[in-house]
Formats: sequence, structure tokens, C-alpha cells
Amino acid sequence: MTVCMVPAWGGTIWRDMFHLGLPVAEKVLRPVIVYVSLIIFLRIFGKRELAQLNPFDLVVLLSLSNTVQNAIIGDDNSVTGGIIGAFSLLGINYLVVRLVFKHRRLDQLLEGEPTVLIENGRLVPEGLAKELMTESELLAVAHRQGFASLDEIERCVLEPGGTFFIQGKQPRLIERQHAELLERFDRLERKLDELGRKLGPSA
Repeated sequence: MTVCMVPAWGGTIWRDMFHLGLPVAEKVLRPVIVYVSLIIFLRIFGKRELAQLNPFDLVVLLSLSNTVQNAIIGDDNSVTGGIIGAFSLLGINYLVVRLVFKHRRLDQLLEGEPTVLIENGRLVPEGLAKELMTESELLAVAHRQGFASLDEIERCVLEPGGTFFIQGKQPRLIERQHAELLERFDRLERKLDELGRKLGPSA
């Protein structure tokens, strides 16, 4: 009597892909807890991590994802678990953004307030110290936005999201120098015209 054996590897693969290794409640709570913790940590440690002022800040941000990966997924690599985790992250982010949108005070509490780094053309040492930012780092930021030096900046603010608002002096230094140069050329041209008129009849 011959028994026909049907390979069962197909069913095993499907079970491994979609079988949850953790309870659904835990799969939902893990991403939410990590999400809230990261918001708190970024709030405590300031805005420079988001601004990526130097390679060290970039390394920290890149390492964060690997650091918290196991905490988010736990002992579960199933597709179902990944979908539940992704849904949980998107859901908690949607709720937080919605709350922040409706409540301005909550926005200030979670994201913090802008930090003034340059005011009226002068550096604000307190602001730089608060964000642990050096003058050379601020100069690098100015260069990325098209300013040759800090002397051309009237006001600079580090926003809660890690972006820089920079307002140049009116007019900027290079523009003033260009205008002064044109004015000197105009004066020189007028003097040459006057000299030509004086020498014309005698010639």
C-alpha cells in the first residue's frame, strides 16, 4: 500500500508569517510606550538632535531606530505583528498631532518654545548655552542658508522642530558694499563728465 505524502511546508510558512508571537495588547502597547518615551527624551535633551548640527547628532538619530527596534517588536517577527505595530505608531501619532493642533498649550509643552540665538544682530549667549550650540555650528547653519558671516544676520531662531529661522540685515552687508561701490562709480563718472566739459572748449 502506497501512501502519498503531501508536503506541509507551505502551511508552515503561512503560519510563521502571520502567527503572532505576542498578545495583541502587548503589540499595541510596545510602540505606544516607545513613542511617548522618545517624545519625552527629545523634549528633555533639546532641539539640537532634530537639527543635526554635527555628525554626532546624526549618529544618535540613526542609532535610535536600532536601539528601540527590539523594544517595539518584542519576540515577534510575524507580518501580522509588524502591521499591528505600524498601525499603533501611526495611530498614536495621529492622536498626538490632533491634540497638539487643538490645544496650543499642549503644543508648547510637548515641543517646547523657540530659542533665540541672534537678536538685533548680536549673539545671545544664553540661547546658545541652552541648546549647547557653539558659534562655529551656528556659522555652519548660516552658510547653509546663504549667509557669509554672522554679521549679516539680524535675527536667528531655532524652532521646536529643529529648523532655523534666519532674518538677514536690511540690507545685507554684501548688498550695502555693492551699493557703496556703485555710488563711488557714479561719483567718479560725474567728475569725469565735469572734467570733460571743462577741457572741451580749451581743446
